[in-house]
Amino acid sequence: MTSVTRPYPTDRVRTEPDPVAAFVARHQTATWRFLRVLGCRGQQAEALALDALVLAIGKGLHAAEPGEAAAFLWRTCRHLWLREQRDDRRRAERHAEAAELLWRRDLVADDGAGWLEALDRCVAELPERSRRALEATYRDGLGRAELGAELGIGEHGVRTLLQRLRAALRTCIERRRQS
Repeated sequence: MTSVTRPYPTDRVRTEPDPVAAFVARHQTATWRFLRVLGCRGQQAEALALDALVLAIGKGLHAAEPGEAAAFLWRTCRHLWLREQRDDRRRAERHAEAAELLWRRDLVADDGAGWLEALDRCVAELPERSRRALEATYRDGLGRAELGAELGIGEHGVRTLLQRLRAALRTCIERRRQS
């Protein structure tokens, strides 16, 4: 008895071009460049370009004329970028309000000298690796990837390390200022 194999959809070779892939290939670079012209940093431009492309595909513009799709992408990129700028400004305003409150509450009496002395003593108590991580980040301006390579840990490990160091320093400074 011979068996007959039937081709399943996953066995078929796709011969027609994928319109979504063609759409992305046609518009991705121009969309990213447009965002860079708007003032986006590299990774921010990549993320916003991807968001705009997904929105365009969701609206079916991968089947539209290239000029119509490009116009939609530019408008969408501009809108996404402006919304992100607004969100950044709000975040900066909240940070400024918190900093002003901290200044009035704890730092105005000695212009922050007591906090800086406490910070210096707390940093001096840290293990060498932790001190190096702080110096590399805040003095040398290393990013997570570079610092991770130097310390032998991943970017997420660097983020966690820095979060824990900031929390430990905050606790140490507050403890020293109260005593």
